[in-house]
Amino acid sequence: MKQFKWQIILILAAIAAFFAFPYFNQVELPGDGFSTLGSDTVRAEVTQIIEEGEIDMGGHMQKYQVARVNILEGEYAGIVMEIDYGKRQIRSDEYDLAVGNKVMISISKTPENVVNAYFVDFIRTTPILWLTIIFAAAIIFISRWKGVGALLSMAFSLYVIIDYIIPHILIGEDPLRVSIIGSIILLGVTLYLTYGWTLKTHAAVISMIFVLLLTGALSALFVVLTKLNGTGDENVMFLMQAMETPINLRGLLLGGMIIGALGVLDDLVTTQASAVFELFHANPNFGFRDLYNSAMRIGQDHVAATVNTLVLAYAGASLPMLLLFSLARGDFGYLINFAFIAEEVVRTLVGSLGLIAAVPLTTVIAILFAQRAESLGKWEQVLGPEGSGGGHVH
Repeated sequence: MKQFKWQIILILAAIAAFFAFPYFNQVELPGDGFSTLGSDTVRAEVTQIIEEGEIDMGGHMQKYQVARVNILEGEYAGIVMEIDYGKRQIRSDEYDLAVGNKVMISISKTPENVVNAYFVDFIRTTPILWLTIIFAAAIIFISRWKGVGALLSMAFSLYVIIDYIIPHILIGEDPLRVSIIGSIILLGVTLYLTYGWTLKTHAAVISMIFVLLLTGALSALFVVLTKLNGTGDENVMFLMQAMETPINLRGLLLGGMIIGALGVLDDLVTTQASAVFELFHANPNFGFRDLYNSAMRIGQDHVAATVNTLVLAYAGASLPMLLLFSLARGDFGYLINFAFIAEEVVRTLVGSLGLIAAVPLTTVIAILFAQRAESLGKWEQVLGPEGSGGGHVH
């Protein structure tokens, strides 16, 4: 019952913080006036397929379609225009335009005031919305109040990134400092929302802070040693050209590493802290060394699986590039020297080192909390219970 009370208080506090946050964080973005993805697109509905056939795109034969669409929004709402799908760009033959399809189109006007419309992509909002609803229902069904807290945590994380971290970087603030502050905000809210105001969560939060500091120090060191400057991503080059406000690209790279490590560390430190408390409940006679050794055996398996997951995630994201390099018979030992590859290697290895350090560090801190839980006395009213499902062992 006490745990339930804390969960309700935290959820209400998070909702209040969610609505209050914009008033404390009003940032005026630079008005550079450049066009970006989505800024010149509108929704339209396909009303008729006019023509279909095949076209040679540089030796590659592909299907094309010409369709009539009704513009659904913007300056040209209600006007019927023609678009082609596959005449100007490589397209997939798996999906064709059909009457009733909702699509995104780009509208441009020539100096002679001739209006042209171009196919951009299919609108996928509805199926993604249904998938989100199913996901939310599933996590609430399985985890109950913890699931509600997890959903609020996820929403708050995205909110802080989009409404705090990104705007402050765009106005020229140091990306590393902004990312650290943003990570602390995420850390202080999301873990408590998901797991409650408990000793177990306190142990996880304190461990996470130390691991983030270590990961940040390692990132800064190896970014300098490998002479990385943050220009490995082509999106950074577009950002440099579009922005009038200078951005510290090395700080942006370091900030990205810290935020990336935060998501993986969240899972590891909370699981390890839980393992320590459960082991202590299973055998309250365990001394420090016995409890440490038992918890470390669990942590070793977890960190091995998590590191492998991290490597596979980066490899999967880079698979098209790796295929292209293999097709050109490139030397992978040579490939690692390119900035865009070296950035991912350093990001993966530094993040993995943070994971490795998190296991013994979290284990020690959680043991100190678990073994002193019974002697808290009146402090338990402030620090909260041990954890969900856990009470004092007598």
